[in-house]
Amino acid sequence: MIRALALVASLAPAAALAQSHAGQSHAGHASPPAQQMGQQHGAAAAAPVQPGQGAFAAIQEIVEILEADPKTDWSKVNMEALRQHLADMSAVTLQSEVKAEPIDGGMMFTVTGAPPVRDAIRRMALAHAATMNDAGGWQFAAAQVEGGATMAIKVPAADLARLQGLGFIGVMTRGMHHQQHHLMIARGANPHH
Repeated sequence: MIRALALVASLAPAAALAQSHAGQSHAGHASPPAQQMGQQHGAAAAAPVQPGQGAFAAIQEIVEILEADPKTDWSKVNMEALRQHLADMSAVTLQSEVKAEPIDGGMMFTVTGAPPVRDAIRRMALAHAATMNDAGGWQFAAAQVEGGATMAIKVPAADLARLQGLGFIGVMTRGMHHQQHHLMIARGANPHH
């Protein structure tokens, strides 16, 4: 069994390379620049698609949407505001300290960090609580505290295990409003009001 898995694993790169060559014609057709570079080195290469960093990718996605929309009012566009919001998201996700404790019908999250992170926590937690309050029967209450913010969340009894499993950061990701939120920020709107 182990030998079979090793064989499959060793053949996968070769199969992928063969598949990438299957759609190419070498009959004098021009290749895209990325493929030309790969061919210069003796092998065809697929064009890269990853921008290299998540915040950069989110900004790139919004720029493409704005540029494709002939109704974009460029006098209101503020990509710097979006960059700052994404910096807040990164700080809260990666640099904050979270304490979770059960409360009657839910959880209380105390989220803290050093001064720059503290400010990001406050902006993110208070805005998210206001946006998501009452969604799906979940009740949010956020408040500033020394070093950050608290977020008390009360849920229907059937959702208590989900809330505990999600924890603070999982709760922050709920509600596919983030992408529209980013577009609103970039367009110069204040989606928190």
